[in-house]
Amino acid sequence: MTVLVIVPTYNERDNLDRVLDRLAAAVPAADVLVVDDGSPDGTGDLADARAATDSRVHVLHRTAKSGLGGAYVAGFRWGLERGYDALVEMDADGSHAPEQLPDLLAALPAADVVLGSRWVDGGSVVDWPRRRELLSRGGNAYARLVLGLPVRDATGGFRVYRREVLAGMDLGGIASQGYCFQVDLVWRAWRAGWRVVEVPIRFVERTAGVSKMDRSIVAEALWRVTVWGFRARFRRSESQPRPQREPG
Repeated sequence: MTVLVIVPTYNERDNLDRVLDRLAAAVPAADVLVVDDGSPDGTGDLADARAATDSRVHVLHRTAKSGLGGAYVAGFRWGLERGYDALVEMDADGSHAPEQLPDLLAALPAADVVLGSRWVDGGSVVDWPRRRELLSRGGNAYARLVLGLPVRDATGGFRVYRREVLAGMDLGGIASQGYCFQVDLVWRAWRAGWRVVEVPIRFVERTAGVSKMDRSIVAEALWRVTVWGFRARFRRSESQPRPQREPG
């Protein structure tokens, strides 16, 4: 199986080298695609320097900060065009441990989508304030309730897709970003009948750089999930047969 790990970056110069080193040690056979959104701190230049000395590292430059969802879609397309069997989402800030990627890949024989989950038995978070944990747990509970999505951690960004899952999606029709993008993709995969499995991970808060999460990302996730849920319920009600009136 050929594996491509897609790592979106924006101002992650302080983290990228370390993450790439750990990834090479944990999964030596995997290739890496750094998708840089024109980082002003030189992250893209650092990625280019790594690619020049390591044939497993590739770089895709985008001209502006255009969002996590757009970066992943660009990375998916790059990987699909080159025939990779499995495509991995992973953060550049060290919060996703590359050493746990073998556990996610090991679940693929029984799955089409593997989610690294903080909220299943064995999963955990480190150095998170209570408020952020409650926000994440609450958001995932809301997605389960509104969408009927039977997973515990739909917002996590450490995951693996078989190429067939992504090749069957309308990637051009995905407009969501941030946490919402992660919910969007796993919901599309689950509705299409693909097997989704969760594997526990230990999520560690970044120690360098600045988090890209803000209130707008949370707000987008809330309203999009709500709209998707109402649309899905409306379509189900429309597809149900109408009761027939008795003659007379």
